[in-house]
Amino acid sequence: MAIQFSGLASGLDTSAIITQLMNIEQAPINRLQADKTWQNSRLAAFTDLDAKLKAFADSIKTLADADTLQQRAIKQNTTDYLSASVSTGALVGGRYQVEVLSLAQVQKSVTQDGVASKTSATFGTGTLHLTVGGANHDIAITSANNSLEGIMQAINDANLGVSAAIINDGSANPYRLALTGGSVGTTFSLDSSDLIGGTDSLGGMNLDDGFGGTINPPTQAATRAHVRIDTVDIYSDSNKLTEAIPGVTLDLMQAKEGSFTTLNISLDQNSITSAIQAFAKGYNDVISFITGQSVIDEQGGGVLGGDSGINSIKRHLQSMLTTLTANDGVFSTLSQLGFKTQKDGTLLVDDKVLADAVNNNLDSVVSLLSGKGENKGVIAQFQDYLGAMTSTTTGMLQGRKTSITDSIKRIDSQIATMETRLEQRQKMLESQFSAMETLLSSLNSQSSYLTQQMTALSNMMNRSK
Repeated sequence: MAIQFSGLASGLDTSAIITQLMNIEQAPINRLQADKTWQNSRLAAFTDLDAKLKAFADSIKTLADADTLQQRAIKQNTTDYLSASVSTGALVGGRYQVEVLSLAQVQKSVTQDGVASKTSATFGTGTLHLTVGGANHDIAITSANNSLEGIMQAINDANLGVSAAIINDGSANPYRLALTGGSVGTTFSLDSSDLIGGTDSLGGMNLDDGFGGTINPPTQAATRAHVRIDTVDIYSDSNKLTEAIPGVTLDLMQAKEGSFTTLNISLDQNSITSAIQAFAKGYNDVISFITGQSVIDEQGGGVLGGDSGINSIKRHLQSMLTTLTANDGVFSTLSQLGFKTQKDGTLLVDDKVLADAVNNNLDSVVSLLSGKGENKGVIAQFQDYLGAMTSTTTGMLQGRKTSITDSIKRIDSQIATMETRLEQRQKMLESQFSAMETLLSSLNSQSSYLTQQMTALSNMMNRSK
């Protein structure tokens, strides 16, 4: 930056003068920037309102589903043998005694003896017989696959519903063959009596010296799940039973004959009332925000104060609270469920009235809130309105935000244009004041020269006398 010496000829602080003049010129930009700040504040406020309306819609979304208002609770006297969950299909007041007699499990068998190497070809060759669920299957064992690893792969490649793996037990001969059934209740056996030759003996699963032998008992027998519910025997291929008790899912964990788990099913009043109270909270968040934008008793007020759009939202929401809703139940308005409007416009829920409605007229509560048949419930009506207001294409709030964004863009454009003009204006002032200083400096030099000449002439005239 060039160094400027201000007012050397004139004695004026030209830099300060230019700064003051530019401050005056800057005033319109300052007004535009203040307007931009205000518009950004409005945009932020509309964005907050939009978020609160969407949060309100999300908080009541489950209320539109009748199942939310018909939730069941299940209580069990012990969790040692099973865990139970319940749906709305369960009978309220139902009581069941469940005895877990066996768990569903696949057969697992492991060879009794191990070998030192899983890759050495040390077993006999011929035909390995694998019987699965009573059906016999032949697996060819040749010199190319008569190692423990080769036999494992041959069983797996046969894809007979039994999988083979090699385990390491950490002993001197650590490698043993483990077979696992592919489905619950499926039994299998392995016969190696037709294998000839070989030096190692696995034992136990008749995979020994190729000359027969006894089968090693399974380390885990294949069994189906077996429960007894109120003296009725029920069997399953899974430890998760979904139809043994209507609306109840049982996850079996431990079998013990003679031990009983008692299940009691009731209406989940706490969950139902909490879901309904969530409506009041979401509603109150929206109303409190809008009210906070208004000047009340010459106090408060926000950047959206006086906006007809948000006042319209408030009026519409308040109107929907009292609008009669046609349905086949005994309730037609939210006030009958204990909803009360307070002085500040927010809602208060009378827990006693709500609990009484849920306990004694649940079907009517469902009809009012969730609707039935062609009749829309109160919640669906609120959702429709909230969805319309927050639509990203046609919503009122989106229109407000688009308008404000466009205004901010116009302001930015005006500021940019004015700043360019002011930059040129400052350069012109600096040039003009610089020219003035140059001219004054020149005139001062001429004045000094003339003064010197006049002084010299006066001295000459004085000497000639």
